[in-house]
Amino acid sequence: MISRRNIRVKVMQLLYMIEVADSPITYKNPIQSLEKQLDKSRELFIYLIYFLSEVARYAETSAQKRANKNLPSSADLNVNIKIAGNDFIWQLLENKSYQKALETDHPEKVVDMDLVKKIYTQLSETSEYKIYITEQSRDKAKEREIIKLIFTELILPNEDFIAHIESHFNNWDDDADMMDQLVLAYIQKPNSIQLDQLMNADKWDFARVLLKTTIEKQEYCAELITPKLKNWDADRIAQLDMVLMRMGICELLYFDTIPTKVSINEYIDLAKEYSTAQSGQFVNGILDNIHKELLTDGKINKISFKNKAV
Repeated sequence: MISRRNIRVKVMQLLYMIEVADSPITYKNPIQSLEKQLDKSRELFIYLIYFLSEVARYAETSAQKRANKNLPSSADLNVNIKIAGNDFIWQLLENKSYQKALETDHPEKVVDMDLVKKIYTQLSETSEYKIYITEQSRDKAKEREIIKLIFTELILPNEDFIAHIESHFNNWDDDADMMDQLVLAYIQKPNSIQLDQLMNADKWDFARVLLKTTIEKQEYCAELITPKLKNWDADRIAQLDMVLMRMGICELLYFDTIPTKVSINEYIDLAKEYSTAQSGQFVNGILDNIHKELLTDGKINKISFKNKAV
């Protein structure tokens, strides 16, 4: 399931694109734009899972091709296809939400089977795979580990795969980190994600309200931020930092179930990761000052929930 941090990143990216757009009508319906972006993220996630499963299932295709040679050797006739029956792969194939996603997205129309074959061949040459196919048991942890190895060590580092994915999914650069997290989380806990939707209603509501509020409260946020910039060169402040601070202020004021410390720390981390080297310190200082001011004025009212997920 997509996390609130992932959602913050998607909202941040869209707000930044709105600000740098040549024409204001480019994103005349930002909520719809966000929905489309999240849907593209879901399609990308489904494709990654599909491609991963095709690599594992190629063991059967390889075995059949070798057996059909004019003069097959003993090795050709005895190819180990254990990985094609991998527990994770069969859970995936039997997953109703995955079947629904396949009907909607048709990843089979995009897949490069030559690339699948290449990665399977690389897999079959690894020491981990050779050990895996010699073991008779179907230990669930080991079943997941070999699938994880395919994804992290053979698919993601493969330049041909990255070129392939970039040619079909223009959101790869924006979503790569999130996809890494989601795929690994799904491999670890296959039942943790509904594959035909990355967000439940609560998460979508958070995304929609965060985007809408940050746009509507832009002028008010600027009124809070501007007086705090006296020790900073306004011309050198990264535009992305301003976006992150506005989002942070909106969370402080209008999301009463999210602790203030959580919000501030999240936007500091996002500034460090996505903006400049100085952005984390800058966003920290400004948000902290604004937080203290809002507290003094009695404008922050939070609902306390123990162990509230962020």
